[in-house]
Amino acid sequence: MRAAVITFPGSNRDGDVAKALKQAGAKVDHVWHADTELPAGTDLVVLPGGFSYGDYLRCGAIAGRAHIMDATRAHAARGGYVLGICNGFQIACEAGLLPGVLARNANLKFVCKRQHLTVERADTPYTSAYAKGDVIDVCIAHGEGNYIADPETLARLEGEGLVAFRYADAEGQATPAANPNGSLNNIAGIYSPKFNVLGLMPHPENLIDSLVGGTDGRGMFASLVGSKAAA
Repeated sequence: MRAAVITFPGSNRDGDVAKALKQAGAKVDHVWHADTELPAGTDLVVLPGGFSYGDYLRCGAIAGRAHIMDATRAHAARGGYVLGICNGFQIACEAGLLPGVLARNANLKFVCKRQHLTVERADTPYTSAYAKGDVIDVCIAHGEGNYIADPETLARLEGEGLVAFRYADAEGQATPAANPNGSLNNIAGIYSPKFNVLGLMPHPENLIDSLVGGTDGRGMFASLVGSKAAA
């Protein structure tokens, strides 16, 4: 698999996600936000975490209109993979790749901690290394992770199985107490209708090495590399 990791002014997790991809066996290209084309042969575009453009206007609003996003939208329209993590999820929504918005956390505070998620389905290019219903331990670090969508969009996401992950407790219960930011239905990540675009607020790239406390994030990157090998 060949992955293009986009760097925007204010990105700070591009190196971490590149390391996770390389660990899984992917070839990684670093692409600047002002570029107009993706490297030839790109399979996956990654919109990493950080604070693109200082989070001015709305989080991800300026980055969603960067030059490279035209190429990213065209890539997604062809069925190419796009992964947006944290600020990247915000960018994906602002760029029209995914529905809904990420608003201020319900408690109006930045949250940075370990967080359990449930894997809602394991038949996608992003989750095949997991099992449906798995409870995984990842990290979150955001001030605007409260996923909001209109009732029709929310019903479609639920009805078409487009919810990727939910915030949960250690037993896998998606309770209000386990919801760190107020997201509707405890939603932590969603897919596009063709399952080629994934946006999620948590950081799987944080936990890929036992030396830093866990390896539950490895499954996402192993799934992506495995999906290319199986194609």
